[in-house]
Amino acid sequence: MSSLVRYVAEQNTWNAIFGKPPYDLSVPADRVRLARRIDGELSPENLTCDGELSRSQVSRKYNQLIRVAEELQRLDPSVQFSEV
Repeated sequence: MSSLVRYVAEQNTWNAIFGKPPYDLSVPADRVRLARRIDGELSPENLTCDGELSRSQVSRKYNQLIRVAEELQRLDPSVQFSEV
């Protein structure tokens, strides 16, 4: 689950900067929040940064987010994704 742990740590860094509560993988509601966050990042406009990223950058970003989503689903099979 290294991709998921790294992703959560990165998101928690941003959450601390913006005064938002941190994600805790042991809390079911936080796992749902994470799934929604990942779904948002997988939307075409966010994934491509409104067309600013190269095809290889988009591919790397997509693959990383899919790994995180898969690890989150293994941790909590009840978590749903609409973009995966």
